[in-house]
Amino acid sequence: RSFLNREDIGIILISQCLAEQIRHAVEAHTRPIPAILEIPSKEHPYDPSKDSVLRRARGLFSPEDLR
Repeated sequence: RSFLNREDIGIILISQCLAEQIRHAVEAHTRPIPAILEIPSKEHPYDPSKDSVLRRARGLFSPEDLR
């Protein structure tokens, strides 16, 4: 949470497996800066269905917008 309040941080990169452990905090963060981006780790495969940024982005567009 301290990273979310620092003005010198614009992007937070976090592995998806760690983001799952603090999912409540990741989902509660709604400000655009700092952006929280979930990345894959060596030990755990990336699952796009769990990525909070992708889920939010899907909600912004309808299928017709993407054609």
